[in-house]
Amino acid sequence: MQPVLGVFGGAFDPIHWGHLGLARELRAALRFSAVRFIPVGDPPHRAAPVATAAHRLAMVELAIAGYPDLQVDAREILRPGRSDTVPTLEELRSEEPSRPLALIVGADAFLGLPTWHRWREVFALAHVVVVGRPGVTIEDALPPALADEWSRRRCPDAAALGRTAAGSVLVQAVTAHPISASAIRAQLARGPDGVAAARGLLPAAVLAYIDRNQLYRSRPDAP
Repeated sequence: MQPVLGVFGGAFDPIHWGHLGLARELRAALRFSAVRFIPVGDPPHRAAPVATAAHRLAMVELAIAGYPDLQVDAREILRPGRSDTVPTLEELRSEEPSRPLALIVGADAFLGLPTWHRWREVFALAHVVVVGRPGVTIEDALPPALADEWSRRRCPDAAALGRTAAGSVLVQAVTAHPISASAIRAQLARGPDGVAAARGLLPAAVLAYIDRNQLYRSRPDAP
């Protein structure tokens, strides 16, 4: 058995308590050695983030300060070109060839896995931890290309993740965090009143950084 590193990618635009709560709950439940936040640079499957890469990286650094079990990794921001997941996992694997890696994805992202670049290679590089969502039954929604991988790789418990470096799929239920970055951006677009309304949704240091740099205020956020 080896300690498992959780890999948590996303825009983090901005990072909020939902992201942090999810990461810490998974780390405790699955006994990860740490969870590593990897802010996306140029996302291939969604619109460009509103805040710049530098601002989003700074906000993640502020958010995880004081949590030794959480880490930040800037490689996708520093790497030129599109931020595909497989090259990131390849780099992590080359750095620690035998360490188990667990890619954390939401149920919707997992169901869209066949649209990712070189998606089948994900399983050779990492385990996949799928965060369940209320009302989303994964088995009923699997695209045909993913159904075979699901049936072959599904594992019953977290212990299996530490026995091999990659290749398993685990579904993990977590506490619901009804916070969204898009809703926070919409609040912040209102100016000072929006900043006050966003208190409690994200760490105070992150909110102060947003206010200091006047982020998310230039235009109302799109849905």
